[in-house]
Amino acid sequence: MMAASLLRRDKKATAAHFKADLNRTDNSSGVRQLQELLDVVLNPEKPAADTEALDWCKCLIAGGEGFEEFCVTVRSYDNATLCGLVWTANFVAYRCRTCGISPCMSLCAECFNNGDHTGHDFNMFRSQAGGACDCGDSNVMRDSGFCRRHRLKTGENVPSIPQDLLLMSEIVLPRFIQCIIQYLRDGYVEPDTSTDRDLQKVLQQLEPQISFLEELTKMGGAMRTVLTKILTNLQTFKELSMGQEENLYAKKNYDKYLSALKNSGLVSVEEKAQGATADVTVGAEGGAGAMALLGSAAPGSPDESIKEDDQDAGQSVGQRKRVKLSSSTKDPRIIESLKHKCFLEELLFWTIKYEFPQKMVTFLLNMLPDQDYKINFTKTFVQHYAFIMKTLMKSHESDTMSNRIVHISVQLFSNEELARHMTEECHLLDIMVTVLLYMMESCLIKSELQDEESSRHVVVNCSEALLKNNTYWPLVSDFINILSHQSVAKKFLEDQSLLMLWMSFVSFFQGMNLNKRELNEHVEFESQTYYAAFAAELEACAQPMWGLLTHCKVKETQEYTKTVVRYCLETLQIWFDAIGFIDEPALNQVTFHLPLHRYYAMFLSKAIKCQGLDLDSLLPDQEMLMKIMVHPLQIQACLSEIHSNMWVRNGLQIKGQAMTYVQSHFCNSMIDPDIYLLQVCASRLDPDYFISSVFERFKVVDLLTMASQHQNAVLDSEQERPMLEGALTFLVILTSLRIHLGMTDDEILRSEMVSQLCMNDRTHSALLDLIPENPNPKSGIVPGSCSFEEMLSGVADFKAPVFEPGGSMQQGMYTPKAEVWENEFDPIMVILRTVYRRDVQSAMDRYSAFLKQSGIHTGNPWPPYKERTPLHPCYKGLIKLLHCKTLHIVIFTLLYKIWMDHQNMSEHVLCMVLYLIELGLDNQVQDNKGDEEPCIEEHCHDSWFPGTNLLSNLHHVINFVRVRVPETAPEVKREAPPSTSTEASSYGQNLREAQMFSLVAERRRKFQEIINRSNSEATQVIRPKSSTRWVPPGTPPQLVTEILEIRESMLSLLIKLHQKMSSRQNSLSASWLEDMDTSRHAHGDGITAIERILTKAATRSCQIKRSIQDICGKVCPPVPPKKSSPSDKKTMDKEERRQRARERQQKLLAEFASRQKSFMETAMDVESPDTEAAMDVGASEVMESEVLYECVICGQSGPSTEDRPIGLVVLLQASSVLGHRCKNKEAKDLPTTDEEHIYPADTCGVAHDVRLTLMQRFFKDSSCLQSVSIGWDGGVYVQTCGHTLHIDCHKSYMESLRNDQVLQGFSVDKGEFTCPLCRQFANSVLPCRPGRGTEGGAWHAPTNKKTGVLVKEVEDLQERLGPFPTESNLSKEMELVIKDIKNTTQKKYMDYGRNPGSPDNDFLFMYSVARTNLELELVHRGGNLCSGGASAAAKRSCLNQLFHVLAMHMRLYSIDSAYNPWTKLTQITQSKEADSFDEERPEVPMLFRDVPSLLIIFVLTMPQPLRKEHFTCVVRMLFNLQFTQALAALSAKFSPEERQAWSTSGALKKNAANAEKSFEVLLSHATSELSKNKSIYKVNTEETSMLSSSVWSPQSIEFSLQQFCLPFLRLSCLLQHHLYGDNLTGCLEEEEFSCLAVCLGLLPSTTQPSNTVQSASCLEWTVSAFELVSQWCAEVTGLSQLQYEQSSTLVVQDPQWAAPRLLHLPDNYNIIFQYYHRKACTSCKKVPKDPALCLVCGAFVCLKGVCCKQQGICECVLHSQHCGAATGIFLLINASVIIIIRGHRFCLWGSVYLDAHGEEDRDLRRGKPLFLCEERYRVLEQQWVSHTFDHINKRWGPHYNGL
Repeated sequence: MMAASLLRRDKKATAAHFKADLNRTDNSSGVRQLQELLDVVLNPEKPAADTEALDWCKCLIAGGEGFEEFCVTVRSYDNATLCGLVWTANFVAYRCRTCGISPCMSLCAECFNNGDHTGHDFNMFRSQAGGACDCGDSNVMRDSGFCRRHRLKTGENVPSIPQDLLLMSEIVLPRFIQCIIQYLRDGYVEPDTSTDRDLQKVLQQLEPQISFLEELTKMGGAMRTVLTKILTNLQTFKELSMGQEENLYAKKNYDKYLSALKNSGLVSVEEKAQGATADVTVGAEGGAGAMALLGSAAPGSPDESIKEDDQDAGQSVGQRKRVKLSSSTKDPRIIESLKHKCFLEELLFWTIKYEFPQKMVTFLLNMLPDQDYKINFTKTFVQHYAFIMKTLMKSHESDTMSNRIVHISVQLFSNEELARHMTEECHLLDIMVTVLLYMMESCLIKSELQDEESSRHVVVNCSEALLKNNTYWPLVSDFINILSHQSVAKKFLEDQSLLMLWMSFVSFFQGMNLNKRELNEHVEFESQTYYAAFAAELEACAQPMWGLLTHCKVKETQEYTKTVVRYCLETLQIWFDAIGFIDEPALNQVTFHLPLHRYYAMFLSKAIKCQGLDLDSLLPDQEMLMKIMVHPLQIQACLSEIHSNMWVRNGLQIKGQAMTYVQSHFCNSMIDPDIYLLQVCASRLDPDYFISSVFERFKVVDLLTMASQHQNAVLDSEQERPMLEGALTFLVILTSLRIHLGMTDDEILRSEMVSQLCMNDRTHSALLDLIPENPNPKSGIVPGSCSFEEMLSGVADFKAPVFEPGGSMQQGMYTPKAEVWENEFDPIMVILRTVYRRDVQSAMDRYSAFLKQSGIHTGNPWPPYKERTPLHPCYKGLIKLLHCKTLHIVIFTLLYKIWMDHQNMSEHVLCMVLYLIELGLDNQVQDNKGDEEPCIEEHCHDSWFPGTNLLSNLHHVINFVRVRVPETAPEVKREAPPSTSTEASSYGQNLREAQMFSLVAERRRKFQEIINRSNSEATQVIRPKSSTRWVPPGTPPQLVTEILEIRESMLSLLIKLHQKMSSRQNSLSASWLEDMDTSRHAHGDGITAIERILTKAATRSCQIKRSIQDICGKVCPPVPPKKSSPSDKKTMDKEERRQRARERQQKLLAEFASRQKSFMETAMDVESPDTEAAMDVGASEVMESEVLYECVICGQSGPSTEDRPIGLVVLLQASSVLGHRCKNKEAKDLPTTDEEHIYPADTCGVAHDVRLTLMQRFFKDSSCLQSVSIGWDGGVYVQTCGHTLHIDCHKSYMESLRNDQVLQGFSVDKGEFTCPLCRQFANSVLPCRPGRGTEGGAWHAPTNKKTGVLVKEVEDLQERLGPFPTESNLSKEMELVIKDIKNTTQKKYMDYGRNPGSPDNDFLFMYSVARTNLELELVHRGGNLCSGGASAAAKRSCLNQLFHVLAMHMRLYSIDSAYNPWTKLTQITQSKEADSFDEERPEVPMLFRDVPSLLIIFVLTMPQPLRKEHFTCVVRMLFNLQFTQALAALSAKFSPEERQAWSTSGALKKNAANAEKSFEVLLSHATSELSKNKSIYKVNTEETSMLSSSVWSPQSIEFSLQQFCLPFLRLSCLLQHHLYGDNLTGCLEEEEFSCLAVCLGLLPSTTQPSNTVQSASCLEWTVSAFELVSQWCAEVTGLSQLQYEQSSTLVVQDPQWAAPRLLHLPDNYNIIFQYYHRKACTSCKKVPKDPALCLVCGAFVCLKGVCCKQQGICECVLHSQHCGAATGIFLLINASVIIIIRGHRFCLWGSVYLDAHGEEDRDLRRGKPLFLCEERYRVLEQQWVSHTFDHINKRWGPHYNGL
């Protein structure tokens, strides 16, 4: 009852009242009342959306004051020393490797910027899963990196908290949390019945409540302590959580909760019941779903010890679920259902059930800075771990959920202290491994490797979602994270049962994703599951392995390594038994996944390298080694098969696997361990056995015969060569690679780096990415090892990013130093590391280029031979491979075959054979007892060579060889039967001596021997197979045995090959050894290689030296073996043919090159103006009568005619570049703080707009529209590539483009195309006028008429209408172009008149097009004409043609003579009375008119072609006006005193002779005339005296007059250049005025250009100057309505503008990023997802933002239309790249910000600090100003208004 009355009272008052009550000593009644009130307020049956309850809680907790104030108060007692800021995905954070202890360390931007990280290895990153700031946590990072706020231990000086402040919270919050839990219980429905939506709905309703909790956590340490108490208090939970009897609702919820808990164990209740009665006997035969977790030992297995270890092993193949339990029985807690003891546990439970809602996660993480909470929460998390993973597997949104799980776990497990604590107390490791096993068991299938029927091995199925979507990722990531802590890893390595479990987990991946070679059809469906398999092996097996290996670095950890090695071998043995493996691998199968082999290999390597263990103590018996060797060798052979196209029917994915296997992220966990393991096997097994196994695996046994023909049962003939090359290359890699056999980490890093740099120049980031991480972590400096950077500067030179004129932007690259090419280039390492075969070729090409350049060798070099680092003593056995008879026989056979030119031999084969010989010579076997005396003969083939040492075998001569050849072979028919008895006897002798050799038989024999040695009873298992299985029955011709006479040794063959290669009979003289210069042997071709080998052999043994001299001494041509003569001739022919072919090719190439060159010269001279081709319309053809054009489509050349006009290929584009010019030469700064702004008011475009608007207020509209130019913003710019085509040809070309289905970067429907010749982008064709290109002859003749006469002629010409054009194809085309020009820009840039669409408007637009093009060309020439000559811009200009098209169009208008400005320019008119003002507005006074506009109007409206004398006359008259305007503007700038002074001094000279040409006189006259009206000059003196602190001298006046007139002179001069082809002469900047005046005929041509010319001397008046000036001034003074501001604006016009500039950007990109990436958009007030910045005006826009869309157009596109007339340059803040929008297309331009290594960082993926590259920014600006974006950037695409 009481509660009800309380509810009606004011909340604040009630709260205050309770607070007072509770502070009394006896507060029981207060507590009771409060609880009653809470019962009512926090009633969970009320809908959650009702916020009343929340308001009550806020008031009660605040205890009477406002909630905001309360927050502030509590915050003042914050004693936290950690930052702990929690962020979600996409947040920008920092990671500093220099300060981090854990690799997962991260900082928020604020803490990072407030700490000192200069010179550290840090980067910015976008959080993928979310995270929290570690600042202040010394477990995760070093104290030196803390920011200023968290460096001080704040806790000490914070006052202790008053006891009553949080009293209410302690009572109210438990009830509040309980209320939330009630809601969560109530809202939960079992997933099978519910949809995700229901859960989402519940969460949405709870949003305000959870946000309130989040607010509380942000109040700091004091409030967190209260929350922790509540969340972890067992008593409160007990009281509040059980369903109270009387409350039905709560009871119902409680039941829901219990049923939800029921299935929270790893194994559901039902499964448990089944498991107990499981039938265990299935195991022995291996049921279908069986999995040998600990492998039931095979009957009769010699190793019985497994049985004793684990009683369960016998039955462990039983039902799958049963197995899992038996293996982990020691920890039942994982399997049982959960029981909760406090709020925290239940909150986490519901968080999991609801699949980790973001708000809940953030709340739970926000509490972490509280230490008690952290420990409790971690325990709870571990306790729920199995349940979390179980939920994850079922989730539909597993990606999001994974991220949220890791967001939490990484905060908990990165802390070593906590992780150790959890491992000890909560069995964290057991839980993780068990859960991993449980997870993988859900997707096992039977392995088909080896023996499909009876295999008992199971593997994961890579096509299951669990693997395909990486669902296991969070788990594995946590596991790797905790293994990175030494204390935890030691626990793991000490726990035998855990290791056993782990090995069984790894064995699930052993042999997964098995490939079977398709022999007949191509596979129908290429599965892409292989990537899942590689990712799974890397993440689930290799990463934890590397984690464990980092803790096995010192002697003290020997025991761990031994244990792991022992378990690896046991598990391998179990695996061999399970797949039923005996001795031969199954044919045509390969799996790339052998994690057990790799674990074994890596731990072995670590043990030898770091722990000083003896290799033999860790190796199994020979038989086991032979088994271990088989599968890795199979992979190597299959790699070769795949590259030989033998697996082509399996599709591309098999190539993908072969590439991934050697790719940089995988190689050190895959191919490296495999090769190391093979090296270990090779060093311990019999070398003859090993070598013959290799050749048999590579299927080239049949090829290794002396006979010229053979049959190969397993390979097609085109596959034999690549397979043989593969086998030999593999042997070379095997015997020469030292990565795990004795190289130090630094040497490994160096050789990896060199091999990558040799393939290609690399950027720094690419290099970091390409170098395998694991022996060398690149981040942070490993103690005692050389850092990445130092090593890099040691082997490579940095090439700074250059900018190529084609526009392709280079990154900063590293390229190998010369001495690296000379001494360290290692082709073997390159072959091992190349993903694409072409990279090997690329490395060789670069190597040969280096040799040519440095003059070491000019021919085609062979891969250089590189000395190796010495072998670790443990692996000395590997050298025996090079000294075994089998290999020597193979080498001998191959040398013989190459010499005899047998088929399928290649240079590469010889190269590898020589490499093997050289390796053998460099690595001698130690014990050389058997060197001198011959060995006792053993079995059949050992009689080939006396011993095993390569040196003694080199000169051993082999006389006869017995071969098996097909009957058809040439060897068969040649032996005649012996005729006499003596011959017969010698023949018999030969038969006895002849050698027979079979690799396969050899291998069998050795295998048998090894087996017999190791265990005598095992023999019955072996199935001896004879070598004949290589020959399928019923093959073509029978094999017969023949005897060949050879009489060669390896030495003699080498020398003969030398002769053959140098194609000289006696290439080596007997004495060549003496005069050998050994230094030149390092680089060269095969000849050099043979010489090097012979020299080495000779220096090592005198016997060889003698043999060499003997062989060379027989200078007479060596007797070639019989039957070889035809082949000899063949080789000669072959050589000659090759030579001829080469010459032919050279000739063709040369011809092609010259053609190409001539094309380049004619077509592409965009940059070089020297070669003006005829199609460039310029000044070159003054003399010709008619211009001939060449059509680039049909190739005919001829004149342009009325009915078949020719046109220039042009690009029309709207441009606002001119409008963005400012007065100031400096670029504006980009604002990077809230205080800075950019004001556009001072731009050219705005100034002209203001001027026109002002005029339109006071003057007649039609007159206004002729007094200014528009087109500063949105003007149409016309440029050409200079090529011409017939207009009808162009039409058919467009048709063909329209039908072309290829994706083009342009839109044909909009008339866009590329020039058929130079492929430049264009969108229109500008017709060329028939007749001469430029006005020549009579039109050009200098005139001697008086100016007055000319003025009259001009007037007459204006009166006379030009002949109206006749209707022809040409005129039609011209009209069409005008239409194109109008369509190029937007409507708003064309309509400036009062009545849109009026002729006046059209007139203004037309002449402004000409003005725009002239002005832009001026800008391109650098703003003045000092440089003279043609420029790159002039090549693109087509003003001549454009003028004619415009002039023809302007003939439609004639200027009414009454309004003709010409009369006002040249005549004194009688002033009409002022009464005319009433009916209409006055015309614009002459002094307010824009003079260049008048010039263009005159030229365009007079009949064409215009005589030059008339043009000059017009210019002269207009100059008078321009000069007078300059005087008026100047006088307005004077202070009244100065004005007075100048006007009196000028008045005195008025009667002088040349008064009309003196600026002083004219100035004083104009001043006095203008003073008649008070509104022109400001009367108020205070302001003006401020302005004119400068004193005007005659020099400064002269200078400012010249500056005022220069823009007009430049435009006139340029126009004259284009119309009449006058050359522009260069000059100094000071002399520009006089130069242009002479050029325009204002000054006599005799005048020497100098800077002392008076501008007034250019004046030429036809009537009295004073009268004319007075008349012009009167027009101004007669205006009564104008105020001072307005008239002075119009008078003081300043035509000078600086060149257009983009904004000035800060040097460091971070300044831009930090300010803009969180800035809210001005229009939608939200922080954009993709913010962008306009680099022209600094506008901040949302890229692709739907929020700012207008009429379906996104903001960037809209802005590009407003700001740049459809050209926009935007910097994308989050990507650091620049994007260009041009019309309907856009392209990525690249970045102007590069890192310290000269690289872009698109999308800020690497997050390294970026700095402005001035050079690139200049290029961007230059492309903007010159309108060449379309030509230089190639990759354009449509944006569909979506940017």
